[in-house]
Amino acid sequence: MFTYLKDFFRRHRRKFVFVGVLSAASVFLWKYGQQRLKEWQEREAAECLAFARRQHHFDSNQRTCNMTVLSMLPTIRQSLHKMLDSDDLTQQLKNRPANKLEIWEQFKIISFSRPVAAVYSLCMVIVFLRVQLNVLGGYMYLDSFHGNNGTTASQSQATPEIQKQYLATIQYLMGKGIQDIVAATQQAVEQCIAKMSLKENLQLQDVERIVGKIRRKLEIWDTDDFGNSTTSLAKYFLPPEDEHGLTDNELKLDDVTLDDQIENIEEACCLPQNESMLHRLSQETRDMIESADFCLVLNACLDTAFTRLMDNIACSFKPKPEQKPFDVLSISPCDTNLPLAKLIPIMNGQIHFICGDSPNHFVQVSP
Repeated sequence: MFTYLKDFFRRHRRKFVFVGVLSAASVFLWKYGQQRLKEWQEREAAECLAFARRQHHFDSNQRTCNMTVLSMLPTIRQSLHKMLDSDDLTQQLKNRPANKLEIWEQFKIISFSRPVAAVYSLCMVIVFLRVQLNVLGGYMYLDSFHGNNGTTASQSQATPEIQKQYLATIQYLMGKGIQDIVAATQQAVEQCIAKMSLKENLQLQDVERIVGKIRRKLEIWDTDDFGNSTTSLAKYFLPPEDEHGLTDNELKLDDVTLDDQIENIEEACCLPQNESMLHRLSQETRDMIESADFCLVLNACLDTAFTRLMDNIACSFKPKPEQKPFDVLSISPCDTNLPLAKLIPIMNGQIHFICGDSPNHFVQVSP
């Protein structure tokens, strides 16, 4: 029996060796395939987790931006009311003054300037704040991985103090920026409608054409350069730089005395790193604002906001039931005329919708 088995193995020795090598190779390949599959699954899970983490970080930034803009609406509304005050003109008109026509002309300019300036101010604050929060959010995201994935201290460390100083740069837009926007808007409105009679009948298309003409005067420097139509708006976001890349605020050092410098010398030793980080954030923001992508996004926001403004105005062009009792539902707002004198109060009141409190469909987009 054993002799037979021995002879059998001797005769089929090569076959047994081949089957053994094949089995060992199969087991090795199976183990290797399992290991590679496990690594792939772990890598996919890590990528999905990282994507979910980034998405949550981005969504959190957007919610923060919406809440911040809503909290800033009263300030924007108050600033526009102060710079484009129509209450005094309205009160004067109630007293029937001798220069009533002159007051109506002023009221006309202010009434058209208010909604246009409000749309520009609101859109620019929203877009600028989103840029700030996303730039800052990127550094905060790097800070969460500090020391991992090759992240170094020079690539992160957006400290709370730096965050506070960086976010405070929006005060330029909220102050000087909005003032310049209002001044430019008034000038553009005056050029577009100053010669229009108060008795002139206007359709909704006429109002839209007037608003479009005002926008072109505000957004375009050169009529031949339609590809960079929003480049003229970049000057309202941040203070101008000098030839060395410093802003006006960074150059105001004349009032600092030698005694003050000596008393604060210990704090001054810590400033270069913070100033370098703050300057880097400001430069990235400025580069973003001057980019073509930013222009496209701002244009899209302005187009959407002005479309919603025209939708609000269209509600005032609906015919009254007593005027057309049998055919009121078939008449489009585009077929209705309104005298310019009646359109002025409508335009004047649009600022309450644009800069109104929550829910505000100019800020909060419905899903």
